Amino acid sequence: MSQTKTIDLFFGPQHPGITGNFSVRVTVDGDTVVKAQVIPGFLHRGFEKLMEMRHWIQGPALICRICVPDPDHSETGYATAVERLAGIEVPERGRYIRSLMLEMSRLSAYLFYFGGYAGSIGLYTVGQWGVGDRDYILDLFEELTGARVYHIFNFPGGPRWDTPPGFEDKVDKLMDFLEKRLKEFDKLYFNNRVFIKRARGTAPMTKAYAQKMEVTGPNARATGWAIDVRKDDPYAAYPDLDFDIITQKEGDNYARVIQRRMEFEQSIDLIRQITRKLRKMPRGNVRVTPNPLHWKIPPGEAYGAVESSKGELGYYVVSDGGIGPYRMQARGPSISHGVQVYEEMVVGQRVADVAALMFSLDVCPPDIDR
Repeated sequence: MSQTKTIDLFFGPQHPGITGNFSVRVTVDGDTVVKAQVIPGFLHRGFEKLMEMRHWIQGPALICRICVPDPDHSETGYATAVERLAGIEVPERGRYIRSLMLEMSRLSAYLFYFGGYAGSIGLYTVGQWGVGDRDYILDLFEELTGARVYHIFNFPGGPRWDTPPGFEDKVDKLMDFLEKRLKEFDKLYFNNRVFIKRARGTAPMTKAYAQKMEVTGPNARATGWAIDVRKDDPYAAYPDLDFDIITQKEGDNYARVIQRRMEFEQSIDLIRQITRKLRKMPRGNVRVTPNPLHWKIPPGEAYGAVESSKGELGYYVVSDGGIGPYRMQARGPSISHGVQVYEEMVVGQRVADVAALMFSLDVCPPDIDR
């Protein structure tokens, strides 16, 4: 540290350069960060304890708020844990509908991510495109579930109901649009010299560091670490889908953004596989339906994990044989990525890259505050 005076700068909770209601206090020497402290605590919390006071079937109405841009993965992670406790096998069509929702949710979250990172380096058009295109996905969510953001659709036992007639055709039409749109994003954003110059070599993360800090999801895969819950502990319809784990190797901001760009394309392909399969399946029962207010789960414990857009999102559930969880614990990726990793990696970066690094790691503040 030089002999010049250091000063503290606050990013958030209102600052647009931070993901959601979040705050980071950085100490700078000139325009170089020498220390950082993440300050959470601006959002709703107590999700697990609230769930312990409710019936098994009421959980999805709470936990979808742990990550607002990607709520369906929370519902499915919790549902998977409860199903493992109860020994429930979700009907095949229900498993495919569940996977369809998860991949649509991933696309929706990545569109937010693209715009967030682009905005941090001054490419504001990308954010406008991303929010606009995301609305088309929300239109389909609304048609299927009746809601645009919090769907409360994937319950323990399966999705609430079947897809409406013609829904798969509408999904395929949107995938065609998003595939063409991705080429426009390439021209505007991913091949943009401003993005490449600002992102390459910025805040690199090694595979060894990712393993040490328990980094998961796209951030881990951007270092060359081929981990993916959809492959490592398959759930929903993923055992039946054809896909490989995509990785990068540089582990820097550029690799983290490009990793998600490649996974966006992969999700389009997965959705097309799912809609083809759904057309061939007979329509009918998609869930196991117990009496929701008197449903008792056998005593025991189980962990259900999913590959959310942010990384591994898991739910540890303990049952004492009653009508609701005895203990609940969510395991989200944001505490590792947004607190431990960020506080270390931002040291040595320029002030202009404080927000870019935060967006590249892609955290959900409610997952930290919960």
